[in-house]
Amino acid sequence: MPAVALRPSTSCAPEPAETRGVADFARMVFLGQELDVVWDQLMARAGAGDTGAMLDLSTLLQLVGQREQGLALQADALKLNRVYRRQLGDGQGPRLLALAAPGDLMANTPLDFMLQGFNGRLDTLFLDGPPPEAVPDHELAILAVGESDENAPLLAALSGRLASWPKPILNGAPSHVLALGRDRAPQRLAGASEINAPPSRRVRRAELMVLAEDGALIQALLPGCDFPLIVRPVGSHAGVGLARIETPADLGPYLAAQSGELFYLSPFVDYASRDGLYRKLRLAFVGGRPFVAHMAVSEHWMVHYLNAGMTESAARRAEEAAMMETFDIYFAVRHASALHILAERVGLDYFAIDCAEDKLGRLLVFEADTAMIIHDLDPPELYPYKVPAMAELFAAFQDLVRRRAGHAA
Repeated sequence: MPAVALRPSTSCAPEPAETRGVADFARMVFLGQELDVVWDQLMARAGAGDTGAMLDLSTLLQLVGQREQGLALQADALKLNRVYRRQLGDGQGPRLLALAAPGDLMANTPLDFMLQGFNGRLDTLFLDGPPPEAVPDHELAILAVGESDENAPLLAALSGRLASWPKPILNGAPSHVLALGRDRAPQRLAGASEINAPPSRRVRRAELMVLAEDGALIQALLPGCDFPLIVRPVGSHAGVGLARIETPADLGPYLAAQSGELFYLSPFVDYASRDGLYRKLRLAFVGGRPFVAHMAVSEHWMVHYLNAGMTESAARRAEEAAMMETFDIYFAVRHASALHILAERVGLDYFAIDCAEDKLGRLLVFEADTAMIIHDLDPPELYPYKVPAMAELFAAFQDLVRRRAGHAA
């Protein structure tokens, strides 16, 4: 196989194993389809030494909630092969190389979803350090590694190497990905009056225990802030371990229920609308342009799309539909300055944010990352408005990929 030599080398690029990726399996699981036949086929191939089947089995295990078993199988597959190939559509299109990190389904940019309907080839190289001297032939590389404590050493190791990458690369600034950490992103957005990015401080368990005894010490941790506070374990997602702490006395019971040693601490911002409901959006930025991926409406301040009651409420779905249909002429215009500043300061070709509006009408930014899940799995009979919205988002990403790879859009 042709290889791109990053340094003078006679090494050959490793032969990739074929894989189906994440999107197809995610759709099967999301729709409750029978998995036995697919599972048996993959098991037979894996038993014959097919590492692509091993990686697909790992994906399926994670999708059905067996994360640790899935990651163990992924590790076994990566010991044998670190390069995996997926043909996209008819395969007649740009040759892409994703630089990825080992890990769960939230460790990397969700390229399998973003590239649905695309024609070309996607090779994924799983890295545990700087890239090897020879990598699969490609026209465009994509840094898919998301921000996390687990991925931080890899992103740091890639910083120098990607600056001289011999082919075009998307999101080729690892330092900008690292800057999306929960405690770092607010610093990057500080000073923009149009944006409310609450400060977030990484703290140790011992510091929270001291704060539980003397609430006035909050000024040493978060100057200018006060209770109530938001606390969550470092590395947690989807609201796991996330709590609102009303008084210092609430910290003791909270810590008793948590096993971790590191936490994020930030002020609670009440962003309820006039009707008492909370509205949170996920936006994806493609080449600096924002697209709405979803909007959840909930009675609770901790809004997650899957538990916001969107499936059960036609009124909430109608509100989300209106947001998607008018986003470019209403929300995006009202927050044009904030969205422009955000895209400029993040400085990446692609990323996503979770956000809302605060009571002063400013853009309230909760989180930013390149690995947030963006998908089109919701049933179209309940969410018909999502079909054109997600198609537009995916088309914009794919047009960006084609242009950067030197293909006509």
